[in-house]
Amino acid sequence: MGFMERFTIMSDAPAERQVVLTCAQPTGKLHLGNYLGAVRNWTRYLDGYECYFGIVDLHAITVPYVPADLRRDTLECIAQYIACGIDPDKANIFIQSHIIGHTELAWILGCLCPLGQLERMTQFKDKSAKQEEARGFIGGGLLYYPVLMAADILIYNADIVPVGEDQKQHLELTRDLAQKFNSTYSETFKVPDLFIPKTGARIMSLQNPEKKMSKSDENQASTLYIIDDEKTIRKKIGSAVTDSGGEVRAAPDKPGVTNLLGILSAATGKDVAELEREFDGQNYQAFKGAVADAVVAMINPIREKYEAIKADKQYLTSVLKQGDDAAQKRAFKILSKVQRKAGFVGR
Repeated sequence: MGFMERFTIMSDAPAERQVVLTCAQPTGKLHLGNYLGAVRNWTRYLDGYECYFGIVDLHAITVPYVPADLRRDTLECIAQYIACGIDPDKANIFIQSHIIGHTELAWILGCLCPLGQLERMTQFKDKSAKQEEARGFIGGGLLYYPVLMAADILIYNADIVPVGEDQKQHLELTRDLAQKFNSTYSETFKVPDLFIPKTGARIMSLQNPEKKMSKSDENQASTLYIIDDEKTIRKKIGSAVTDSGGEVRAAPDKPGVTNLLGILSAATGKDVAELEREFDGQNYQAFKGAVADAVVAMINPIREKYEAIKADKQYLTSVLKQGDDAAQKRAFKILSKVQRKAGFVGR
C-alpha cells in the first residue's frame, strides 16, 4: 500500500487516527470473491485506523426487493462480517438507514452535481434497461445512487476508502463533489483516497471463468459462498471448468485454471508462479483437490463462527448499537458544519 506513505505523521505528538470507511449492500450470502476481494482486506485496517463499516440498506431499495429479505440479509451480513474477522471492538459496524445525515447530505451534494454527470455513469446505463423491464419505469434512486454514495463517504470525512474496481467511477464523483463543495463554500471535506486491492480482487465464476463470481449467477455451482459446507465446496471445485490440455499454469488461453490458481494463491499466500512449479506434471484432479483443501481450511472456521453469531440476536443488537452510536456522533459533527456553511439556520 505505497500510497499510504503520503500519510506519514512527522510530529512526535499523538495524532488523530485516519478514518477508513467502506460500505456494502446487504446482498445475503457473501461469496468467495466478496471475502478475498474485499472483506479480508478490510481487517488489515483494524489496528491503527478508525474504521467504519456500513451496511447500505438505502442503496438496496433502488432495485426491486422483498422487505423481509432485506431485514434478514442485513443482520446476516453483519454476522458474516464479524465471522470474517471484522472485530466490533476495533471497528464500528453500522446500518446506513439508522444514521441521520446520509440523505440530508446527499440532497446538498445533489444540488451541486450536474445531471449529465449522473446520466453518464456506467452502472446507471447498465442497470436502467433492466430496471425498466422489471418495474416498467426507471426509479430516480438509480440515477441518484452515486450522490448518496458520495454522502455515505463524506459524512464521515474518510481518509481512505477501499473499493472494488467497479466502484472507481463513483469514487471519482465523490472526490469531484468534495472539491466542488469546498470551492463553493469553504474547506470542509477531506478529498478521500481510494484503494483498489490487487491480490484476490477478481475471483471468477467456476463455470464461466470469463465472468466474475456472482450471487446472481443462475448456475449456483459457479459460486462459492463463505457459509458453504465442506461437501458443497468440494463438489463445486471438483466440477469447475478447466481448459484443454493438462498443464497447471496461468495463461490467457486457460481462464479456468488461471482462476483456480488465483483462488489457491489467495487461500495459501503462495504466489502463482510458485504454485505452477508445485503442480508441474500433476493432473487437474490433484490440482482441484488441493484447491478444495485450501478453500475448506480457510472457510470452515468462518462458517462455524457465523452459525454461532447469527443465532445470538442480543449480541448482534449490541454490536449495532455500539456501531450506530459512534457513526451517528461523527455524522452529526460533519453535518452541522455542512449545514452552517450552506447557509441553513442552526437548530
